[in-house]
Amino acid sequence: MRSEDIAKLAGVSRSTVSRVINNYSNVPEATRAKVLQVIEQYQYEPNSFARALAGKRTDTIGLFAISMNEKENATRIYQNSYFAPIVDLVVDTANARGFYVLIHTVYSPGDFQKIKQAFLQKRIDGGILVGTQKDIELVRELVSQEAPLVLIDYDISEIMAERLNKNHLAVINSMDYEGTVEAIEYLIQLGHREIGIIKGRMNTFSGRERNMAYENTLQKHGLPLVEDFILEGDFLKETAYREAARLALGGKLPTALFSSNDDMAISAMEAFSEHGISVPDQLSIIGFDDVQLAARISPKLTSVKLPIDDMAKAAVEKVIGLCNAEEPTFSTVSFPARLVIRDSCKPAGN
Repeated sequence: MRSEDIAKLAGVSRSTVSRVINNYSNVPEATRAKVLQVIEQYQYEPNSFARALAGKRTDTIGLFAISMNEKENATRIYQNSYFAPIVDLVVDTANARGFYVLIHTVYSPGDFQKIKQAFLQKRIDGGILVGTQKDIELVRELVSQEAPLVLIDYDISEIMAERLNKNHLAVINSMDYEGTVEAIEYLIQLGHREIGIIKGRMNTFSGRERNMAYENTLQKHGLPLVEDFILEGDFLKETAYREAARLALGGKLPTALFSSNDDMAISAMEAFSEHGISVPDQLSIIGFDDVQLAARISPKLTSVKLPIDDMAKAAVEKVIGLCNAEEPTFSTVSFPARLVIRDSCKPAGN
């Protein structure tokens, strides 16, 4: 059904229907009620793209999940324990506020065109980017179009250095550095002195923050950074499994291992188990994110809880606020990450 059909059924002009849809004040109440009754009766929905061309809001938010390392399997983004809950929470929060969500996955540099097109074609009112990997050029290009934009997990210092803080922009982070420090301090309190790490993706803000906290905390206590105990993980299960297996075959183990996310920690535990290494009897492990599986495996994984609910909900509220803002607005918010102690760690030497 088109707006012309609504106009005929209501006995008014097409322009009157348009004024009612867009809530103009210069429509008599009796006429407005008559048009709205027909709209409700026939469940008419105005075309969002046509509304965009007319300069109207689409009531749609773009959610762009960037995962370059997982481009081999396009369905994998929805199985990822980091991205999947963010997608669910953003959609639920946006729907509750009366907004639709357009979801795009970015697996290669060429996919960035999807983000640009969504804004240029005015298919969305604002966008949320999650999984950004030092993509300052993309951010600069989008904000130059006055596009309301929210970044999840992004280095604020890059924004300030590029002087992009005078745009419709917000950054949502978790306190990964502090959460990692708490995890390493806990291992040290248990008497561990040889502590390794499975690193995350170092072109992400969270990957760099967690690694820096690990290094700084060991140095603060005068503990060595042993190269053989520093494993490359890239936030990927398969990579962490291979690295853990290589460590197990090397003969010498740390007494404890901090993993930059839970997926890698769980994969490492599988590799250690297959090589006859018991967690936590021979090796204590701490993860990061506190995914649902962490509390279900055996032993239950000690992990730093990522405040993913708070971050996703805040991202939606921020992008809606930016869409409504008349002047360029920049803001940041960072939520605490807390250690959740379970069964995968024990005192050194016990």
